[in-house]
Amino acid sequence: MKKGLLLGLLLFSIGLSRAQDAEKEIIANTEKAVKKITDTTSNGWKKKGNIIFLFNQSNFNNWVAGGENNLSGNLGINYDFNYKKKDITWDNKVIASYGLLQTKNSDFEKKTDDRFEFNSVLGKKAIGQWYYSFFLNFRTQFTKGYVYGKDDFGKEIRTEYTNVFSPGYLTFGPGMFWKKSDNLKVNLAPLTSKITFVDADFTLPEKAYFGVEEGESSRYELGFYASSYYKLDLMLNVSMENTLNLYSNYLEDGQNVDIDYTLSMVMRINRYLTTNLVFQAIYDDNAFRGLQTRQIFGLAANYGF
Repeated sequence: MKKGLLLGLLLFSIGLSRAQDAEKEIIANTEKAVKKITDTTSNGWKKKGNIIFLFNQSNFNNWVAGGENNLSGNLGINYDFNYKKKDITWDNKVIASYGLLQTKNSDFEKKTDDRFEFNSVLGKKAIGQWYYSFFLNFRTQFTKGYVYGKDDFGKEIRTEYTNVFSPGYLTFGPGMFWKKSDNLKVNLAPLTSKITFVDADFTLPEKAYFGVEEGESSRYELGFYASSYYKLDLMLNVSMENTLNLYSNYLEDGQNVDIDYTLSMVMRINRYLTTNLVFQAIYDDNAFRGLQTRQIFGLAANYGF
């Protein structure tokens, strides 16, 4: 009787042990399958974009406090096309926007926005969420820019100061790319080349034009570049994008750091209507010795694709 009980306990133990081993193997295989699915479901191209039309209008009639009738509109495109395959990632982003303002007492339409920017980061996985990277950034504008003033008779005049590709900025170099998700990523590039393109006809003898010397059409810099992108949902239907770019030139005035920060906040009303806020701050002493800022706020019509 005792021998039979012992034999039964032994067989039960062996069976239990085998069952536990089988369970562990099933769990391990399941985890591998899940990881494989997670790693491959986002392989290939992933594309998304948004077109925004922002409209503002003010009208005054017998308004004692004063005011000037004005009408403005901004059209913007934000398009991402990212690629992933195994340990390779390639993130691309196009930002384009253009805006005009017309006021009753002005002889000219004036720009409220003029921007074209292309960003591209190619990465090969190194360890964890870090990638060996090579990035490229290009920035310019679509149309001519003017400086406004008054002539001797008080009439408004304007002087052409910028144009498409004048200035234009091409920045590129190798580095390390950290990417937690499409909404949080950082790129560090310690050997970055930056080329500033201008129309040589604009360069003046008494000062450099966007850092480019008189008679020249370009300027080369080598330095350290850092960029970051962070998007978060502040609350239901309210999202915020933050983009920060920093650059320091090793070859001249390395202590001067160029800063370009953009905040874009979207407050969604419904599928097609939003309230949008864009704030941008730039410090680049080659362009202007001071802080440049711009702000756009208004009701926008959106179309996602």
